[in-house]
Parts: sequence; C-alpha cells; structure tokens
Amino acid sequence: MLVGYSSSSSEDSEAASDVEKSCSRKCQEEDDGNDDCPVRKKPKTEEQVTKARLPLPDCLLAMFPDDEVPQTEDSSLHSGRIRSFKHERGNWATYVYLPYHPEEEFRELLDELLSAARAHGVVLTPQDEFHLSLSQTVVLRHHWIQPFTQSLRSDLAHCKRFVCSAGKLRVYCNAERTRTFLGMEVCTGHAQLLDLVQAVDRTMTEFHLDTFYKDPSFHVSLAWCVGDLTVQIEECIQVLQCVVDDHEEGPFLLRLDGMELRCRTGNKTFHFPLKP
Repeated sequence: MLVGYSSSSSEDSEAASDVEKSCSRKCQEEDDGNDDCPVRKKPKTEEQVTKARLPLPDCLLAMFPDDEVPQTEDSSLHSGRIRSFKHERGNWATYVYLPYHPEEEFRELLDELLSAARAHGVVLTPQDEFHLSLSQTVVLRHHWIQPFTQSLRSDLAHCKRFVCSAGKLRVYCNAERTRTFLGMEVCTGHAQLLDLVQAVDRTMTEFHLDTFYKDPSFHVSLAWCVGDLTVQIEECIQVLQCVVDDHEEGPFLLRLDGMELRCRTGNKTFHFPLKP
C-alpha cells in the first residue's frame, strides 16, 4: 500500500509539472504577441486612462473674492509710483490709520493748493483717499491676519473717541526718496493720537513688526509727486500756507472725528470703533 501511494503521488507531480510548463509556454507566446493566441486583456486597474482637466467656470472663480489679486511691478501702471518693498505672494502690506472724510470745502481748498503749486512749477497729484497714519506700513503673512487684528482689537478696547484738527502745511518724503507729499499737520489732539499709537505698537511688538516713529508728525497727506521734490515744494510752502490761512472766511482747519480706527491689509479693511 505504501509503494502504490508513492507511485500515485509521483505521477500527480509529474502531471502538474507538465500543466505548469504548458501554461508557462502559453503565457510566453501571448506575451510575445503570437498571432495564434488571443492577446491577454490587462485588468482595469492597469489601464492608463488620460482625462483632460476642464477649466473652472468664471461663475465659480468669482465666488472667491478674497483671493489675492496678481500684482505688477510696472510703475507706469501706478502713476510712476514705486513699491517700498517687492510684492511677494502671501505677503500683505498692512497699516493702521484714522480715516478722514472730506467735505466740499476741503476739496475746493485742495484745488486751490494744486493750482498754486502748479504756478510755481510743482505738479502734484491729489490723494485717492485721505487718512492719518498711526503705524508704518508693515508686511503680514496671510495666516497672521486674523490673530493680528484680534490682538489689535483687544489693545484698542480702552481707547476713547476724540476730535483732532490740522491746519499747518508741511512737506514729507518717504524713506526711499521716491515720493514727496504735501501734508497738513495736526495742531490739536496730539496726546490722544499718541495713546492710540502706543496701543497699536503693542500689537506690532507682539508680532515682531516695526513700531511707529519715536517723535511722529501726525498729518493728513493731501497730494504727492514722484521723486524727492522737497526743496521745490519748500520754496513755495509759504504761498501755499497763505491759501489755507486766507480761505474764504478765515483759516481752514481740517477736522478729524476719531470715531474709529481702521486697518488695511491687502484688499481687506478692518474697523475698530472707539469707546464713546
């Protein structure tokens, strides 16, 4: 019985070996592209499927207005203005300020000032909007915006509303000497503005950013020109000041109602109402 069993196992092994060899030859023939054998179909998981990526519709792209707008370094597209620092994706130019909402009387005065400056060979461009800066322009990374504004709101929580005014013309030039400004310097409310700067500086320090100037000249910029034209504007500053002092019924005073501060970072503006 033992011999018979062994013989049967040997035959089975030999048969299995023959079947394996036959299958191996068949597979080899299929792989070699033998015309007599059907080509083996690859499983779906091995198929290479190429799909064309369709562009997103404009209506979907418009749903995300907070995305960064591509910036250009071409100064000809910005009235000749040059950036103080190079734009980089993810970096947001940020500053804190007190807004000024001009009245008709102010706009009439500004037209007179621009005309008087032009008569003395200085061509100035009026500001698009008017404000009093309470910080330097700093750079924020996008993911810092929320914690930065939260910290700023907390630091400004104790600050109260106030009124300040400006009436004296002064000439300012940026650190890079690429732009010159005609501004109107604050004459009342200086102490309250310093309190606001101290609050803003606490947030700047927390985020390791530049604080405001040590001895600031608080002012509202009225107009600007490209380059350093400090000397040329200084030569006619007295004439321009007379336009302010002799305006209609008396000297013009620019009045700022300190109801709220604002922080602009990139294309976002945050509002911080002051206590009544």
